[in-house]
Amino acid sequence: MTPFTLEVIKIIQSIPAGKVASYGQIAVYAGNHRGARQVSRTLHTCTKKYNLPWHRVVNSQGKISLKDEGFELQYRLLKEEGIEFGLNNIIDFKKFGF
Repeated sequence: MTPFTLEVIKIIQSIPAGKVASYGQIAVYAGNHRGARQVSRTLHTCTKKYNLPWHRVVNSQGKISLKDEGFELQYRLLKEEGIEFGLNNIIDFKKFGF
């Protein structure tokens, strides 16, 4: 596992309940400003193994990127943590950002 991937895992694990971070933001914090897609792949491959709070990661617009059942599950989990959604289901990073 690369140092970048290990850092991504640590960052995602540190996102507290009631907060969200974007794929790109996590990539920057982990040391690669162009690594948003790697963050997505890490979430896909490591969530179960490392018990990552995957639902706290959204896109740069503050939206859930998943479709259908995945969207509904992530939306429900975030609402349960007190995250509020605005128009077009956009999350306010100023209020709920990590």
